[in-house]
Amino acid sequence: MRIALITPYLAQARNGNAHTAARWARALRAAGHRVHLALEWDGRAVDLMIALHARRSAVSIHRFAEALPDRPLIVVLTGTDLYRDIRSDAAAQAALQLATRLVVLQQRGLAELTPQQQAKTRVVYQSAPPLKPAGRPRRHFDICVAAHLREEKDPLRAAYASGLLPSGSRIRIRHVGQALSADWAAEAEQCAQRFPRWHWLGPLAHGVTRRTIARSHLLVNSSRMEGGATVIIEAVMAGVPVLASRIPGNEGMLGVDYAGYFSLGDGPALAELMYRAETDAEFYAGLQRQCAARRELFEPQREATAVQQLIEEL
Repeated sequence: MRIALITPYLAQARNGNAHTAARWARALRAAGHRVHLALEWDGRAVDLMIALHARRSAVSIHRFAEALPDRPLIVVLTGTDLYRDIRSDAAAQAALQLATRLVVLQQRGLAELTPQQQAKTRVVYQSAPPLKPAGRPRRHFDICVAAHLREEKDPLRAAYASGLLPSGSRIRIRHVGQALSADWAAEAEQCAQRFPRWHWLGPLAHGVTRRTIARSHLLVNSSRMEGGATVIIEAVMAGVPVLASRIPGNEGMLGVDYAGYFSLGDGPALAELMYRAETDAEFYAGLQRQCAARRELFEPQREATAVQQLIEEL
């Protein structure tokens, strides 16, 4: 089958959408399909379109539906789609109506859709290859944050929380991610001066980011909205437990009863959890067990099979 895979970001963006597009393209090609990966649909004849992001890919979605109304159209919903855009953006709302199938990236995403939309929606968890935990330092209790600096990620919450830690704490925070505006860069530089535990590494290659996570004792995801955070998957597949903001997208990844949640934007609660993970071995082991129990959801073969079945269904 000839498939157009439209994504708002290609590999050089080093973000979740770009990684999702690359994995899906590999899975579809392995199943024998011909996949054209692009930022926009160029009008070429294809049998099916997959579009990541209802709002950002709306132009391609509308053009395809108008030009080839009898061909299947799959729209994959991201965090900003589910938890912001489909509530207010007309183009995103129309994309949901045009889609033959919708895809959400974790189970709780279904709750954001109407019963009619849910009926044509499939849940496909993203994946990452297993990665053995690397050697971790004993002098420090290393925490990784992997998030570009933008509003949706509340990216500097761990930096500010680090200023609330007891003086005897061994916590060191390494933040991987690019500042997406001059204001974010300036605030990050200020944080680096104010909070000596927090180190901003800037954007790193995907493989280097994965190894940075694997060498850490803990990962923090403080996002305001997530469709299905890739960094949580990377951590779980490396045996690294997670502390996460209690938002639907994170609950859909880690389970509603996960012990490592803090209220969105609550720096003192995050600081308390970080210090507890450092000093309470039983609590830390419990986080490890809960993350390990979710690991099967994020296996690469599971995702590849789900993507292939989605195509076969149509």
